[in-house]
This record gives sequence, structure tokens and C-alpha cells, in this order.
Amino acid sequence: MNLASEIPLASAVCAGALAAGSLLRRRHGVADFAFAAGMIGLSAEGVFAWMAVRPHVPDAELIAWQKWSLFATAILPFCWLLFSLSYARGNAREFVSKWQLALAGALLFPVGIVTIFRSQLIVSLRRDGTQLFSAAMLGWPGLVLALLMLTGSVLVLMNLERTFRASVGTMRWRVKFMLMGVGLLFLVRIYTACQELLFRAINLSLEDLNAGTLLVVSLLILRSFFRAGPMDLDVYPSHSVLQGSVTVLLAGIYLLIVGLFAKAVVYVGSGNVFVLEASLALISLVLFVVLLQSDRLRMRLGRFVSRHFDRPLYDYRTVWRKFTEGTASQVDQTELCRSLVKMVADLFQALSVAIWIVDDDSMSLAASTSLPEAKGRELAPGKADVAEITTHFEENPEPADVESSGEGWAGALKRMHPCEFPKGKNRVCLPMIERGKVAALMIIGDRVDGAAFSTQDFDMLRCVGDHATASLVNVQLAQKLLQAKELEAFQTMAAFFVHDLKNAASTLSLMLKNLPVHFEDPAFREDALRGVSTSVAHINHVIGRLSLLRSELVTRPVETDLNEMIGDAVAGLESEPDFVIAKDFSPLPKLALDREQIAKVVTNLLLNAKESLSGRGRVELATRQENGWVVLSVRDEGCGMSASFIERSLFRPFQTTKKNGLGIGMFQSKMIVEAHGGRIAVESEPGKGTTILVHLPAQKKN
Repeated sequence: MNLASEIPLASAVCAGALAAGSLLRRRHGVADFAFAAGMIGLSAEGVFAWMAVRPHVPDAELIAWQKWSLFATAILPFCWLLFSLSYARGNAREFVSKWQLALAGALLFPVGIVTIFRSQLIVSLRRDGTQLFSAAMLGWPGLVLALLMLTGSVLVLMNLERTFRASVGTMRWRVKFMLMGVGLLFLVRIYTACQELLFRAINLSLEDLNAGTLLVVSLLILRSFFRAGPMDLDVYPSHSVLQGSVTVLLAGIYLLIVGLFAKAVVYVGSGNVFVLEASLALISLVLFVVLLQSDRLRMRLGRFVSRHFDRPLYDYRTVWRKFTEGTASQVDQTELCRSLVKMVADLFQALSVAIWIVDDDSMSLAASTSLPEAKGRELAPGKADVAEITTHFEENPEPADVESSGEGWAGALKRMHPCEFPKGKNRVCLPMIERGKVAALMIIGDRVDGAAFSTQDFDMLRCVGDHATASLVNVQLAQKLLQAKELEAFQTMAAFFVHDLKNAASTLSLMLKNLPVHFEDPAFREDALRGVSTSVAHINHVIGRLSLLRSELVTRPVETDLNEMIGDAVAGLESEPDFVIAKDFSPLPKLALDREQIAKVVTNLLLNAKESLSGRGRVELATRQENGWVVLSVRDEGCGMSASFIERSLFRPFQTTKKNGLGIGMFQSKMIVEAHGGRIAVESEPGKGTTILVHLPAQKKN
């Protein structure tokens, strides 16, 4: 039994097992299916190659099996290009949509060639001196297929490089072996495709090289399965195609060198030695790449230099320049936080870095190297934990060692930032303080090799915290300025809009007065009057709401009983059938309120609740006093809202989910409440209803 001839079969079995393992996972995404399809293609290719290299196979049957092997090869560019665009990417849909034409070409061209020109793929066989099969000579369709495989391999490697560069911390730790495995696979495919193009033949030794590489790749991917878990990780690579990529450059240099080297081999006649040397060089390259990507090795080298050559652990000037360059161009809070966690992870050799934004009595995950957005929402602390954490850091505005404290705030931070490794329990929290208030928290953990934070680390951490806080405040101020500019533009537009609507309303009002004189049919006249009246009422309603935004909001507060005022505001809605308003009012002190404006807020919240229930259901209206605030809550069990809509759209003008809405009501309500010194909070979940909490300051007694 020839052991070398069994390598393709062994590699096919391994690839099939990995495909089955991917499909047996609980959660499936595009990357899972693309990976499974690619592995099935490799498995089929290996089986057909094994059938062709069996002893004593007739020439006609051998050529037929080689053609089937090429057919399996034809589906690989599409499967693996789709995988490289979707694996571990939080913005995979954007990339797949932009690469639609390339994906279609990667599927249609190779499959079309092997289907239409199947008879011309292989033109003859070449045998060695013992009359054993050594190579299959390719026709022009086979050479085109090799060229397409070469192009597809370069594109796959380019996308894998982009994903690897965008990943950081535990994200990179999870995807590293998968990217290395698939990258090695297509690195060898580039080499074999070059040989097929140069020598116009499929060499038996190259088939063994592909099969042997697949065995090594299977081990790397299997290691990745145990390390990474599901393939739905959140890495956000840049959308630029070639910016900063070295794949295309290296591929071009490689093609030039291997072309010259192959021509030299043709003249010397040492093809077998050439393949052996190429295989050894490839294995050495893989081991070298593994060592270079070892975070632990890089960290220990840095410490060795610092310890034995008396070099400071950090070059503050270089670090400051790097952080300035990395944050200066960021104008979006989310993108800024993603950039910060990547740079901090690289600086401190920490795999888990997260930034939590503080907003009154809540915290939300802005960016993390280890936590997906959904997991961040699950781990978000409650109001009591937020209050305890912010109180501690406002009194002690220094980086804190979370592990050494047993207080409640430290326990909350540990729950917010779970460790990935047993050695990684050395978490540190950096408060980002702005004007004495906690604007955000940066939590760092899972340092490589479980290293503890030294005095120099804490000094650098303070420096980074100052820079990060300034950048965050600048971005938040820029966003407020942008909103002010948007409102200014809207006010300009509203001025013209109001002018046109007033003219239309005047015209319709005049028509309304003249219609009874000209129409003698009572039924027709009645319908016309009703339609015109409705139009005038709608136009005047729009004018009133837009005029409020066009002018500065002025409140005229008077001492008011909030419970009584709410009762008057909802009186007109309680008589509607199938719509129940349940009231639970607690005794409240008198408040200084503008009755008309607050009544608009109450009416708007009740109408929103009613619309979310489609006009049928129950709305709970309650008041209470809490920590110096009077709280009005409006709760419904309607359709609810997503967290992203609440954060980005709910309180912005012209952002609405209603079919006929203007998107002004909640924006107007927020303006009125804030003009009274209060705030609005929202608790909602799609399909489970919404609770709006209006906080108004209780009137202080002299």
C-alpha cells in the first residue's frame, strides 16, 4: 500500500468532518454555510483525486476522475470568497452587497467553463520512465480555470487579512487559527495554480501538496473550533478595498519570483527537488507566522528589552502621537470608542477592553474587543449599580484595581466585564471624568500571560484616560453642534413650509365659505364641506406643530397640582371604547409647571401608547415621588421599540415609525420637559411594550 496515494483520501475525510461539525452547531449564519460548502468542495476534490491516482486505473477513467476533480475545484472560489467576506464580521451584509458582482463571477465563470468545455479541460496524460501517471496536460479551459483559482485565492487572502487587521484583543485570539488555516490553504493554492499555468499541467506531486496542506489546515481549523465557538463575532473592517493591504503587493512579488524560479527549474530539470524545497519553505513560513502572531512572545520580548537594556516600558511621545492620529479624524462616538479600545488593547497587551458610556442612571456598551453588542446589553448594570459605581469614581477619580476590592461597585464591574482566561483576572477600571462627572468607564482585563499592572502601567493609563476623555467630550460636543445645525436647517425649511401652508389654508377657508352658495345638492355639499374642513384642520395642525419648532420655547410656570392637570388632559380620551386608561396617582407636592405645555406632553404620550395598541388595549398612567423628583410613567403593552431606534431616532425631528406621523411629538415633548429642568427616560423592547418615564424636579420649599 502506497501511503502517499492515501493522503488525498485522508484529507477528504478531514474536510468532510469539519463541514459536518460546522453544520451541527446550533446557530447558523452565512459564514457557517459558506465554510461547510467550501469544505465539502475540498472533500469532493480530494476523493476524485484519490480515485485518479489509484494503481492500474485506465487512462480514460483517470482523465474522467481528474475532470470531476476540476469541477469540484470550480466551486471553491465562490464558497471561500463568501466565507472571507462574512466570517467574524459585524458588517458582513455591507461587504456581501458590495461584492455581489464578484461573487456572481466567482460562481458562474468557473462552473460555466468546466460545464461547457468539459471535454477540453484535459488534453493528454504524461507518464514518467516507469509508465506511471505523473501529470495531466491542460487544455485552454483548464488553464483559464487555474487563472480564476489564482485570482480568487488572492481575493480571499486579501479579505482574510482585512478581518485579521480589524480584530483585536480576544476577538483576534478567537479568529487567529481559523484565518491562519484558511490563509495557508489559499497560499498553497496560489503556488499550485502558478505551477499549473507555468507548466500547463496538473502535477501529481502538487496534488499531494494540496492534500497534505489540507490536513494541516484541518488541524488549525479544529483548534479554532475549540477556541472561537460560533462564527458570529463582531469585527468591523474598513470598507476600503486595497488601503493598507499587503496581500496584493506580496502576491505580485511572489508571482514574479516563482515565474523566474520555475523557468530555471525547467532548464536544470530538478522538478521533484523543487517541490520538496517549496514544501519545506512553506512549513517554515507557517511556523514563523505562528510565532510572530504570539502575543505572549511579543510581550516577553518587550519586557526583556526593558529589563536588560534599561529602556522605559513606554515611549510617551510615541504613544501620544499614535493616540492623536487615531482619534483626530473620528467624528462618531461609536467609531471613536472602537478606535480607542483597539489602541489600548495593543498598548497594554490586553485581550479584553471595553468602554461603557454613562447616561444619567444607565450605562451602555460603546465598544469592546471581547463583548458583542447583544452580550453588552445583557450585562448592562442596573440603576443601583450605576449609582454606586459613579459615586465611587466621582469621589476617587483614579484607575482602580477591580480584583483587589470587595465592594459593591467592584462586583458590578466584574459582572460587566467577565474574564476569558483563568490567568486574566487582573481587571482595571479607568474612569473618564468630565467636569467632576463620570462620562464613561474603560475596563481592561485578560492581559497576555496574566500580567499584573505595574506603576508604569498605571501612569500610562492615566495619560491615556485624559486623552480618551478629551476626545470623547469633543465628539459629543461635535454631535450636539451637528444636531444644532440640523435644527437650524429645519427651521429655515419650516419657515417656507409654514408660509405655503398658510396660503393653502386661506384658499381652502375661502372655498369653504363659498361652497354652500354654489352647490344645491345637500348630500354633495355635506361631503364637500366635510372634506374641506378636514383638510383645513390638518393643515392648521401641521402649522401649529412646525411653528413650535421654528420659535424658541418659552414656559410660563405656575403652581400646579400635577395629578389634577393629568386628569383634565386625559378626560377627552377616556370615553373612547376598547381603550382603557388605568390611573394610579400618589400624593404629590405642588409643582411649578406650564400647564398647557405639560398637558401637550401627557396627551402626546397617551396618543403614542394608543397607536402602539392599534386603538385597543390598556394604558397605565401613574405618578410617584422619588429622590427629589416627581415621576410620571406611561406604560403600554404595544409593539415596543428597538434599542437602536430609541438611541438614534426617537427624540430627533422627522424620525418616526408611524405611517402618517411627522416625527415631531417626542422631540417636542423632550424640549418641553427639559425646559422644566426634567428629563425623559424610555424602557422598551420590541413586542413587549413601552414605558415612558417623565422626571420633573419637585418644588423646593423655603
